[in-house]
Amino acid sequence: MSGRHLWRSPVSTETDPAPRAGAFRTKTVEQSIRDTEEPEHALRKSLSALDLTVFGVGVIIGTGIFVLTGAVAKENAGPATSLAFVVAGVVCALAALCYAEFASTVPVAGSAYTFAYASLGELPAWIIGWDLVLEFALGTAVVAVGWSGYLRSLMENIGWQLPDALSGTNDITGFGFDLLAFLLVLALTAVLVAGMKLSARVTSLIVAIKVVVVLIVIVAGSFFIKVSNWDPFIPPAQPQTGESGLQEPLVQLLFGYAPTNFGVLGIFTAASVVFFAFIGFDVVATAAEETRLPQRDMPRGIIGSLFICTVLYVAVSIVVTGMQHYTDLSIDAPLADAFKSTGHPWYAGVISFGAVIGLMSVCLILLLGQTRVFFAMSRDGLLPRFFSVTHPTFRTPYRATILLGVVIAIVAGFTNIQELAVLVNIGTLFAFVVVALGVLILRRTRPDLPRAFRTPLVPWLPIASVAASVWLMLNLPAETWLRFGLWMALGVIVYYVYGRRHSRLGKRAEDERTPA
Repeated sequence: MSGRHLWRSPVSTETDPAPRAGAFRTKTVEQSIRDTEEPEHALRKSLSALDLTVFGVGVIIGTGIFVLTGAVAKENAGPATSLAFVVAGVVCALAALCYAEFASTVPVAGSAYTFAYASLGELPAWIIGWDLVLEFALGTAVVAVGWSGYLRSLMENIGWQLPDALSGTNDITGFGFDLLAFLLVLALTAVLVAGMKLSARVTSLIVAIKVVVVLIVIVAGSFFIKVSNWDPFIPPAQPQTGESGLQEPLVQLLFGYAPTNFGVLGIFTAASVVFFAFIGFDVVATAAEETRLPQRDMPRGIIGSLFICTVLYVAVSIVVTGMQHYTDLSIDAPLADAFKSTGHPWYAGVISFGAVIGLMSVCLILLLGQTRVFFAMSRDGLLPRFFSVTHPTFRTPYRATILLGVVIAIVAGFTNIQELAVLVNIGTLFAFVVVALGVLILRRTRPDLPRAFRTPLVPWLPIASVAASVWLMLNLPAETWLRFGLWMALGVIVYYVYGRRHSRLGKRAEDERTPA
């Protein structure tokens, strides 16, 4: 029996309503699921709840756990950084519960794009899809560049060194090529083309190594904890100093509210920073169409991976602030330097190795997420349908994967894009808002839909998710909002020039309005 028939579509038996005309026409859940059964545009169903959980852990645990914990403890919250991770985890959990309902009810590739198409309409869906393409592309390229830096550091430890011209963009000349980042993206592209099961196996191996390294840090570090380093656990509040103009948080420009460091409010300031260490769990939802039992396994994968990572983040932050006083922590390599401060530099190499291995899985899963969103938009006609044809043997969207992989490899090789990385943050939060609103709208417009998982406390929990996400977005620099607005404006132009004219849903509506 084909894996494609291991589950039944969670749809009602009513006749599809006729699609609305205009940019806010919605695509029914029934039609979305029928599109997944077209032979040339169907993905192979091979993933289990364990695979999804591994994907989630693989993309969430990255540089955040190796770098961000020390920086936030030193600058924002002190030992209370562990509480900041709890707060950020709760904010993500609100969004995760909304994602779980949608992904189990509409098990179709595309994540927030597909959910928006079913609830908010075509133009909002295009906007969120356009946003996700940028989010995952920049995220993949930035992580690849970071991975290259870690690997070059390890290579130098054993006497190997790449020429400067092949070690990334030079800050002085402004030119260079990051060969390692380029090759990494191309290699991961080949893995994704070869099939989701192979991708899951590679990810499982990488994640196992990464989690072992994190557990080594937690267990070994616990023997070097000094309780006095946690005093005070919540340091006295201090006003923030620094940025002005467009570099200021938007909330400060609009309302004059200046966030504080340390103190109780500093925990929430820190939470807005460490939140970005959780980015990625939403990528799990992009694999809904390739899951054997999505109604059962999607909620388990999304919520399970988020819970595991929150526990690990809290444990690491408790250990590192106990090993070394928060005022003495380094920003670049806090975990490695904390072990050095206790006279155990050997662990620094283990941590660097864990970072190199760990970032590979982050890169792989971000690239996976982007190709699935691109594939879903192409299958709907909003992007050229050429890219939604799947491989006859591997059943993967190989054309979209190869195109995006090559483009991102070139971007990672030639461009220093750290400044654009913050667009990943605002894009993720925007997606959270759209998904939470979509849950509210679909509950009202399609109460008949069978829902294998139901977000609890509706409408209050989705409203809380929107409020929390918007608050974190307001804490981002105004400059980030400006860049995000320009990208969205470009997306609207592309939609009206190409997407609206080629939309399959639009053509169907036009055919039904045309008399026989």
